[in-house]
Amino acid sequence: MDLVLIAHVAGRAVAIDTTEIDSVVDLAPVVAVPRAPGSVRGLTALRSRVVTVIDTCLALGLDPMPADARRAIITRVDGHHYAMLVDALEDVASFVRQPLSSGLALDRGWAAAGNAMVERDGEPILVIDLARLVPLPQPLPQPLPQPLAA
Repeated sequence: MDLVLIAHVAGRAVAIDTTEIDSVVDLAPVVAVPRAPGSVRGLTALRSRVVTVIDTCLALGLDPMPADARRAIITRVDGHHYAMLVDALEDVASFVRQPLSSGLALDRGWAAAGNAMVERDGEPILVIDLARLVPLPQPLPQPLPQPLAA
């Protein structure tokens, strides 16, 4: 049995392994970051540290979350803290993790984020990996080579 948090993203119940979760919070105002990847809503302060806020819906290839979304799951990926916006949080419970069915067709980012299923009262719930929703770092643009002076 695995301990998971049941949350809602884009109106859909999802399960998140509690080992991926540092905390759940309501965020302070978010400051936009110029030139950030599209799914990065911005930065916010959380317990005296800066946290990158991810619009989970955009990371999944869906329409953006409402501008006033503040509920988030704090996770750590490669030593950095991220606040993953969610619609709502339900409860933590133990479930038996089941592999994804080979016939299951997940669309958009759900296919990339999903890694297993749990069943609650006959309802299948996708287990998502929060790290898969964090945008990959983009290399800095390289300066053009300067011609050598003769």
